[in-house]
Amino acid sequence: MVMKKALPRRTFLRGVGTALALPLLDAMVPSLTALADTPANPAKLRRLGFVYMPMGCDVTRWTPPGGETLDNLSPTLSPLEQVKHKVAIISNLELRNAYPGTHATSNAAFLSAAKAKRTESTDYHLGTTVDQIAAQQIGRDTQLPSLELSMDLLSVVGQCDNGYACVYQNNLSWSSPTTPLPAEAHPRLVFETLFGEQGGTADRRAALKKRASLLDSVTDELVRLQKTLGPGDRRKVSQYLESVRDVERRIQKSEATSGENPLPDLDRPTGVPAAYADHARLMFDLQALALQGDITRVITFQLARETSTRTYTEIGVDEPHHPLTHHGNDPDKIAKVAKINQFHVSLFAGFLQKLESIREGNGSLLDHVLYLYGSGMGNPNVHDHVNLPIIVAGGAAGNMRGGRHIRFKEPTPLANLHLTLLDKVGVRLDSFADSRGQVDELFQPVSM
Repeated sequence: MVMKKALPRRTFLRGVGTALALPLLDAMVPSLTALADTPANPAKLRRLGFVYMPMGCDVTRWTPPGGETLDNLSPTLSPLEQVKHKVAIISNLELRNAYPGTHATSNAAFLSAAKAKRTESTDYHLGTTVDQIAAQQIGRDTQLPSLELSMDLLSVVGQCDNGYACVYQNNLSWSSPTTPLPAEAHPRLVFETLFGEQGGTADRRAALKKRASLLDSVTDELVRLQKTLGPGDRRKVSQYLESVRDVERRIQKSEATSGENPLPDLDRPTGVPAAYADHARLMFDLQALALQGDITRVITFQLARETSTRTYTEIGVDEPHHPLTHHGNDPDKIAKVAKINQFHVSLFAGFLQKLESIREGNGSLLDHVLYLYGSGMGNPNVHDHVNLPIIVAGGAAGNMRGGRHIRFKEPTPLANLHLTLLDKVGVRLDSFADSRGQVDELFQPVSM
């Protein structure tokens, strides 16, 4: 047996204001430790992501027809066709602690399953969210314990929804019951957080002025590294760096053209793509790079804030989202809400396809992640929190059984699913919030 020294998993290419993490390479896996519980072994890697879809859905267009298998997808879920073998739809989950039924509590309870203290002041109180519980363990060895992202500027303070402070609907992640974690919506700032040398904002801006491109500053180190790698690893590094360069180009282009938009979206940061889909794809691509480089293993992403008045003209919906959800059973408004839901799902589906295209170990990056996509609200017209729209995607290192629809006979706590996901990434808890057990069906064979 040939013994060789492995390349450290925490290997960086360093340049001017740059610390570029690398994807998992064959050279990082020691010949005698392939079965060890280390970051170098993709079968042992655990990543957990959460994507929040605001304001519920039209359940009739969401729910898959048929039985336990996803032979046919519903209209809203149809964009998942290419990746449905890595997807499970779960029906009849509920958030009892989100009542009395508000937008603020929908967002706040989604990852905490906790009851938000009703207050308009700074004495807010919720609960530690599932992502942060995971980050406390599986985020210890990464550059960033967790990454919090959004699509909107969340600068509003004070009361936002029926006596609840804005902090509840602005923040998905809470590291303690009194500590909300702000999310970043600007792709450039996320990019610099992932790949810029550690330091304050002023330091990063100074470094950015010294270099035209992040990759230009690591050319010499890259040449030296490539000489030490085998053909497969050289291809993997080249493909990864090209993905980084592509994201950087798109950010630069959006910054260069931001002044050309005559009607800026007040909820969107300046210097981001004018089209919602382009902005969202950038944010998803940044997540893929962060996971591939093992920069973080825990991510949350808010597709839009609750009560968002964003319009989606690119898909033909000119009316603001939030008013449409109070549809009063108007078929035209319901159809438009469903169109927005389908649009959001399509962006998530594109992200899953990208993860599946990235090779890692004996499978794909999608095989080594678990993502939960969904909303803390069921029917937005009545602000309920039952039969939530929920998708779980990924492979959990080959353990999750995809291509299925799990439908509970009785309303079941969403906290059961959170407890299950924690367990599958190696975080063992007896209970979480109001959980009553785990969703064992998610990791069992489909009955035929």
